[in-house]
Amino acid sequence: MSKDLTDSAFVAAQHLAPQHLISRAAGTLANTTNPAIRRRFINWFIARYGVDMNEALEPDPEAYPNFNAFFTRALKADARPLSGDEGTVISPADGTLSQCEEIRRGRLFQAKGQTFSAAELTGEAEPTLEPFEQGLFATIYLSPRDYHRVHMPLTGTLEKMTYIPGRLFSVNPVTTQKVPRLFARNERVVAWFRTERGPMVVVLVGAMIVAGIETVWAGSVAPAGRRMWSQSYPVTGSKALTLERGQEMGRFHLGSTAIVMLPRGQFAPEADLSSGDSLRMGNALARAL
Repeated sequence: MSKDLTDSAFVAAQHLAPQHLISRAAGTLANTTNPAIRRRFINWFIARYGVDMNEALEPDPEAYPNFNAFFTRALKADARPLSGDEGTVISPADGTLSQCEEIRRGRLFQAKGQTFSAAELTGEAEPTLEPFEQGLFATIYLSPRDYHRVHMPLTGTLEKMTYIPGRLFSVNPVTTQKVPRLFARNERVVAWFRTERGPMVVVLVGAMIVAGIETVWAGSVAPAGRRMWSQSYPVTGSKALTLERGQEMGRFHLGSTAIVMLPRGQFAPEADLSSGDSLRMGNALARAL
């Protein structure tokens, strides 16, 4: 069977699969504290994906109570140095850069001619998104082997969080090329921040076998049912939550995708970046103009 036919069959199977049921089952397995299952699963994963446990704050695989605790493990303080100064937008996660381009006519490029709108991605009306027209976006794909905590690309104060229910297609390169509007169809958490250079949006996109999405301010957010909802937060006063550049903002339980949206006229993409580049959290994505 040709690669194209194999890829098409892979995508077709996802359309038919009980995506949420499979993901819930994966979550149950990942959270089990059964010693035999936990140990076998973690050791297999380290060997299969070449995980460097020397980077981990806790390098002993036996110290983790379940697979999810291992998968979302913290790293040593010096494991991910931050590039540039406070005006440098950094990658929020380890992963592969899918795209880093301009938002044109309210749309973000996905792959091979596929696009999706910022409005459907964020669940917001187009006037709200006007500051992002001709701004930048960056899409980072986290594979299973990557570090799965998500950090702040810039210092920002949390304004709003929106949960949007949806499908749970895989977000690997094959599916990204073949499923139209993939990131605007999958379950996701949209976080809005106020920065010194205008609004910033970070979208955490769920996927097949992603057992959950967390934020540091709300804990477990997804999966959260079938209805879209939003929560606003104070941006001034003692209850305002400001997160510094590089500070953790959330995490994925198993792999997925993070999308960063930046306002127009404020940033230029890092000159030597191109689609397919491997990134580590803290690598430069864009520089202040």
